[in-house]
Amino acid sequence: MSATRHDCDLFVIGAGSGGVRAARASAGLGAKVMLAEDSRVGGTCVMRGCIPKKLLVLGAHFAEDFADARGFGWTLGAPTHDWNELIRRKNAELDRLEGVYRRILRESKVELIEARARVAGPNRVALGGRTVAAANILIATGGRPSLPDIPGIAYAITSNEALDLPACPGRVVIVGGGYIAVEFAGIFRSFGAEVTMVIRANQILRGFDDDVREALAAEMAKKGIHIFNDSIVESIGKTADGYTVRLPGGEQLDCDRVLYATGRAPNTEGLGLAEAGVKLGGQGEVAVDEYSRSSIPNIFAVGDVTDRMNLTPVALAEGMAVARTLFAGEATAMDYANVPTAVFSTPPVGTVGLTEAEAAQRGEIDVYVSSFTPLKHTLTGRAERTLMKLVVDRASQRVLGLHMVGADAPEIVQGFAVALKCGATKRDFDQTVGIHPTAAEEFVTMREK
Repeated sequence: MSATRHDCDLFVIGAGSGGVRAARASAGLGAKVMLAEDSRVGGTCVMRGCIPKKLLVLGAHFAEDFADARGFGWTLGAPTHDWNELIRRKNAELDRLEGVYRRILRESKVELIEARARVAGPNRVALGGRTVAAANILIATGGRPSLPDIPGIAYAITSNEALDLPACPGRVVIVGGGYIAVEFAGIFRSFGAEVTMVIRANQILRGFDDDVREALAAEMAKKGIHIFNDSIVESIGKTADGYTVRLPGGEQLDCDRVLYATGRAPNTEGLGLAEAGVKLGGQGEVAVDEYSRSSIPNIFAVGDVTDRMNLTPVALAEGMAVARTLFAGEATAMDYANVPTAVFSTPPVGTVGLTEAEAAQRGEIDVYVSSFTPLKHTLTGRAERTLMKLVVDRASQRVLGLHMVGADAPEIVQGFAVALKCGATKRDFDQTVGIHPTAAEEFVTMREK
């Protein structure tokens, strides 16, 4: 559609990672782009997710680092921590990053409109008192924490509030066993809190490789995190000095904070999508095809609002693909195969490719597993083990999955993700010379199935 008939070639709703990337890329390809955001520029990842959470994880690691230093001859006084200073510095960094995002949009000549937008038709976006005509519309509004309807749920906090608590709680009950739950469990435990997790499943991290799940659960238990498996919360009550979480059978857990991390929901409420004819899924997600196109040909959606693979780098790639599809004359679909991911738990997890169970459904496989004490802990005496695992297709010997639990797992797995994307075989791994002494070299020295 010609830009002369519209106010813009692309109107983006949502200034998170996917929306900003699509807007920048489209503008760079010559499109006139407008972007609406009614909250902070940067979205969930920068303002309420990956970045602030990782900063807290990094801060939490010093607790063990100070203790481990003694094994290397360091004599330290009793360390103290100022929680408010950590939150202040974290927030200052978020302010800086928001400024960077705003500058990027400005320099890309993307018009930022700080208002709530609503789709008013296939080519119309309502912004308060005015309507913008757009040749194409991109929904990139992300997701939000979802809470169950149980008595006392108003007493619970979500990951949003957990990032800005006025003090580190002394006792925390975390409901949920996904990556957000285990990450906050590690954060609070490292800062000295008593942490209890309540999960509906029989193990944490549903969807991850079973060996990874078991290894991380074991390490978390060593650190004093208690996990109630196969359990649910019936209600939350207020007490004189905190809260009580009631479980089936009458068991009660007393705590200072209750953090719910039981899932996220797509942000599609109030956007006018259904009224405009956009098909939504059962959870309110925008239903899209391989090119991120909705049921309305010129309305697209990327990121968590589509509930496909809810990872920031995936939203970025989806946004870039939409830009190329619309303005570079190249119909571009996102490739979801071998997307690496990490859990910044304590210790962290890195994984890419298929789990053992997924690979076994496709055919015969070979599995290589190594568990060892990291060199660092031979002197610290810390009872922490690293797990590494390779899943290999028996016929072709192609490496289908690579998984790790242990220090630096995300950094190590990012590099190996390139190898899997290139179709590396077990022979390629075997012929690669390791860097010694490192943990990463274990991936190229595994020989026993």
